[in-house]
Amino acid sequence: MASPAPAPEAFTRAVAGLRVESPWAEILLEEIAPPQRLAKFAFALSATVLRGEDEVASGRLILLHEPDGHDAWRGDLRLVTLITAELESDLATDPLLPAVAWTWLTDGLEHYEAAYTAIGGTVTQTASTRFGELAGPPPTADLEVRASWTPTSTDFGAHLRGWCTMLASTAGLPPPGVSSLTDRHRAPAG
Repeated sequence: MASPAPAPEAFTRAVAGLRVESPWAEILLEEIAPPQRLAKFAFALSATVLRGEDEVASGRLILLHEPDGHDAWRGDLRLVTLITAELESDLATDPLLPAVAWTWLTDGLEHYEAAYTAIGGTVTQTASTRFGELAGPPPTADLEVRASWTPTSTDFGAHLRGWCTMLASTAGLPPPGVSSLTDRHRAPAG
């Protein structure tokens, strides 16, 4: 049985760039098994966003590499993400939320100068109310963002930081180094 081909340098450099730390202590990153058969080479990270003890958002960032390129990607590397977050119920019906959520991604990438092309995706809002045997918990609302883009810069740390910025915005976290008013004015425990 032949051993797998070694990963190309472009892919190993991209993976090394994605192994930087999140600028938010509330965003926990860990490497996970990448999906198979999407590309010849793949790498994946999962993220959990915590507010206190509560998980308020999660996501996956997947790096795909086709050494011979991919026409739809307009390149040989592609970043793919899925982000889900709980919403306050009044936001679930806000007609502007999808457009705003999309700018969280593009603004995050642009803020860190993570150049890209061929970006696309969807933003989905859902509201759920339980009835009958499932009645009990209050209505819930969720946001889901699916997106992919082709990096045109080699600074993959910038792409990771831009993606983390979107995660933070989706979860309602303030920018790094800034505390929210609710955090600063909380009564001390005890």
